[in-house]
Amino acid sequence: MSQLSENRIKTVSPQEIEKQREYAELVAEMLMSEYPEGAKAFVHTYGCQGNVADGERIEGMLVSMGYSLTGDVNSADLILFNTCAIREHAEDRLYGNVGALKVLKKAKPNLRILLCGCMMQQKHAVEKIKKSYPFVNIVFGTHVLHKLPEMLYRNLCTGKRVFEITDEPGVIAENLPVHRDSSFKAWLPIMYGCNNFCSYCVVPYVRGRERSRDPQAVIEEARCLVKQGYKDITLLGQNVNSYGKGTDYNFARLLREINGIEGDFVIRFMTSHPKDCTTELLDTMAQCEKVAKHLHLPFQSGNNRVLKEMNRGYTREKYLELLDYAYKVMPDLSVTADVIVGFPGETYDEFLDTVSLVEKAGFTSMYTFIFSSRPGTKAAQMPDPVSREEKGRWFNELLQAQEKAADIRTSSMVGRTFRVLCEGINKNGLIEGRTQGNVIIEFPGSTGLIGTFANVKVTESLIWILKGELL
Repeated sequence: MSQLSENRIKTVSPQEIEKQREYAELVAEMLMSEYPEGAKAFVHTYGCQGNVADGERIEGMLVSMGYSLTGDVNSADLILFNTCAIREHAEDRLYGNVGALKVLKKAKPNLRILLCGCMMQQKHAVEKIKKSYPFVNIVFGTHVLHKLPEMLYRNLCTGKRVFEITDEPGVIAENLPVHRDSSFKAWLPIMYGCNNFCSYCVVPYVRGRERSRDPQAVIEEARCLVKQGYKDITLLGQNVNSYGKGTDYNFARLLREINGIEGDFVIRFMTSHPKDCTTELLDTMAQCEKVAKHLHLPFQSGNNRVLKEMNRGYTREKYLELLDYAYKVMPDLSVTADVIVGFPGETYDEFLDTVSLVEKAGFTSMYTFIFSSRPGTKAAQMPDPVSREEKGRWFNELLQAQEKAADIRTSSMVGRTFRVLCEGINKNGLIEGRTQGNVIIEFPGSTGLIGTFANVKVTESLIWILKGELL
């Protein structure tokens, strides 16, 4: 895999978007003939929030082509899996789920099965689908998502399998239809791709080069979401801190502009890379009243040698220095992080540096993973002498350290009142929502609260969630 030059990045033209709308109309006409009672589509997305945002655009295009969406895979006339390639487990699960569709395809010969997303941007995965899953109709990568109507039209007309995998740095496609899964929480992509090439990560290869959306397009989309009543808007990018790199319009400025939109809503963002996190960004978070005081700042390892092997571009000291400043300007800041246990060549003593960082950092929660080798990455070629069983023991040790840290953090919230976005009813029949710091809290209340803000006093902490009462 090679690092592709940025000058090949392109924006999909309005003419191409219009052409895809015309294909969508043609597909709708064909579906009316084939399915007089209406065609149904089932879409399942694996992986990160970026994938979820892509899934909402896929659903929007399917709806524009005449499909109604269903949560019942057995009643669907089209099944689409939007895949993830970040860990081996995600790939194995996908193969199992696709294999299970063989029986359904045999019972419904006109069923169309589509695979897309990050995993489908990898040659080894595409070859396996070609050879071992002949009942899959359409496979496409991350750079041609906007061409879904054209691909589906080709398959409907010819009955032949369609494979659209391009090896390019990626595109930006504006004005695609979107079918949002929530009426009050919205994902808002601001950039795509990654330039970091962390040694363990496939994202730059499957998502392409960093490319930022036009700031006015982002601001206008945010303004429309607020007008439509959305209360929680999450700005998405593999590394939002790189937004606008090479221009005079950085991420901190974008936050200020969106914060200035009139309305009652919260701004969140994912994900922030430590090497590009600046005091300007932290000051902006502190000064903008609509920006949630929550920072997701993956650190991956607490040991400098391992960080260098990971190609992360910062040190343990730099990371802790950033946290110190962040807590200084935002005393109530909630910090979450990602960490990899058992990176190739990591020793137990080096792992203990990660444990000690967790003990110092005061994380609200962490997303912790045992290293998963990804084909084509530098880390996949590194010696990895530590057994999976030993890494599992390290993993449990780290979880225990984080539980203690989280318990201290959430216990300090008891007796305080937080403004909470009410998101739904949980299995206990209680309203469940999130604080600005992204901590889950449950409390008694009516369903009429869902989708609104409420002031909730914390009455009890249970390490990972809070209990409260409505004020």
